[in-house]
Amino acid sequence: MTFFIFAAGSFWGCLIGFTLGLAVLRLFGIYETVQEGNAHVYTLFGKVVGTLSEAGLHFPLVELGWKMLFVRWLGARYVIDMRLDQCYLRSAPVNSEEGAPMGIGIWYEMYISDPVSYLFKNADPQGSLSANVSNAVVRCLSNMPLEQMLETRHAMSLMVRQEVSPQSHEYGYRLGSVYIRKVHFRDVGMIGQIENKVVNRLRQVTSAIRQDGANQVSVITSTAARVAAEEFAKADAVRPEILGDALGNISKNPRVLKAMFEVLEYQALAKGGGRITLIPRGKEILQQLIAATQEPTAAAPAIPAVPTAKLQPGT
Repeated sequence: MTFFIFAAGSFWGCLIGFTLGLAVLRLFGIYETVQEGNAHVYTLFGKVVGTLSEAGLHFPLVELGWKMLFVRWLGARYVIDMRLDQCYLRSAPVNSEEGAPMGIGIWYEMYISDPVSYLFKNADPQGSLSANVSNAVVRCLSNMPLEQMLETRHAMSLMVRQEVSPQSHEYGYRLGSVYIRKVHFRDVGMIGQIENKVVNRLRQVTSAIRQDGANQVSVITSTAARVAAEEFAKADAVRPEILGDALGNISKNPRVLKAMFEVLEYQALAKGGGRITLIPRGKEILQQLIAATQEPTAAAPAIPAVPTAKLQPGT
């Protein structure tokens, strides 16, 4: 039991002693650990003693000199984030060559290239970089033709990047990718006018398409009517000839001709709506009485007087 207590006490004592020993060594600047994407800047009495920018384990006392023994006591250490950052500027005001007020939305990447310049050469390096990008947009893209401003975004991005990059190095920033993401009109009245023009143009195109369709339908209809009229005229011109030939063929046979006319006569009588009264032969007085007393009925005033017919025996 005593052995286990002694072992546990030794373990915890060594662990605490080792941790305290590392803390003391780090306090005196014997070693330092730099994280990935970070940089350490050390100052003593307002002067920069050294910089550690590579990730890993470092020994500042060996790399930067004996002054590192007093930095933690009399100086300062700055931890700088060197990773890539992004920013988006909305609606930078520019004017086109035609005088249209335009807004440019620009997206750009940036990262710290010189930690010392970033800390001590500019109080607000990120704000200065944003101001430089905005000014470069105004200087490079103002008075451009509106058509180029709306279409050539890649060329505009290169122009802005070439303008800003040399200035950004002076205060420790390096500009990465630059891209023009949005080009828009800033004047609300102009936007309304453009919308009205687009709507009117669409209406004109729609009306033109509709009128063209109506014209084509009219052409097709008139062509069909003309062709139909020609065919009907041809039929009317041929009809008498056909009927004449048919009647000529029928008239060659008297019996057929007589039967045809009788049929036509019976059809005319049937269509006329008249009534036939059969009177026996030798009853002329009955025929006269019927003709004298018969009157048109009130129910059918449009029908003329009923014709009478005398049928001979054998007919």
